[in-house]
Amino acid sequence: MSDSASLAAVRLVAIPRLAAAGRWRVEAMRSLCEPMLLWFTAGQGRITVAGATRGYSARTAIFIPAGTMHGFEVGPQSRGTAVFFTRGGPFLLPLQPQHLPVRDPAAQQELSRMLGTIAREIETRPLAWERALMHQAGLLGIWLERQVAQRGAEPQDASRRLVARYTMLLEREFRRGLGVGHFAGELGVTPTHLSRCCRQTCGRPASALLHDRVLFEARRMLAETDLPVHRIAESLGFTSPAYFTRAFGHLTGQSPSAFRRAS
Repeated sequence: MSDSASLAAVRLVAIPRLAAAGRWRVEAMRSLCEPMLLWFTAGQGRITVAGATRGYSARTAIFIPAGTMHGFEVGPQSRGTAVFFTRGGPFLLPLQPQHLPVRDPAAQQELSRMLGTIAREIETRPLAWERALMHQAGLLGIWLERQVAQRGAEPQDASRRLVARYTMLLEREFRRGLGVGHFAGELGVTPTHLSRCCRQTCGRPASALLHDRVLFEARRMLAETDLPVHRIAESLGFTSPAYFTRAFGHLTGQSPSAFRRAS
């Protein structure tokens, strides 16, 4: 990819391709440095955003702000497009995650047309294509704004608010080797209450979200870097490489070295 393409306002990836290098890349809890819009055109599954799990089906648009912890299922029938916005671009996007079943055929067609235009600009790169992408990204932002306004604000109960705060805190501090008790204390609740709320919103205890986030980062570093295993263990807050190897093997069924070779 050229420098100009990498700096374009928006880029598109087919949703099945997101999981091409392993389903863990989309299913495990992680965050991205870019805002992302997922537009599902076929299939169904579950998606967890900021600690809240919901179902998705065809014609569902899901917006995930940068730095928001999330993971989702990509089944064999899942189709659609992931839209990545350049962070800090001159366009307005929602500040909060949005889960939008798009029922209006006109709105569906409008989004499909915009994505098709963006794809053609990226593929053919005509005169001023990068500037055109900037405007197209702005139009996507307007489409999102209108969909959110039509749907109205979704009520957030106390459990969802607490779990969203937990995922934000976890995203900032998961490398420190801290336990759920620390995060619960920071949030002013007991570990038991925090886990109960996590089970209510996503069907998993607080510890599972923490382990999943650390495990994703371990896999990513093993697959994408040449760092020695002991350096990866240290960077993720493990007290020793042996402890990291045991924990990784318990959760994945592979040693870190075997996973790296397979990747």
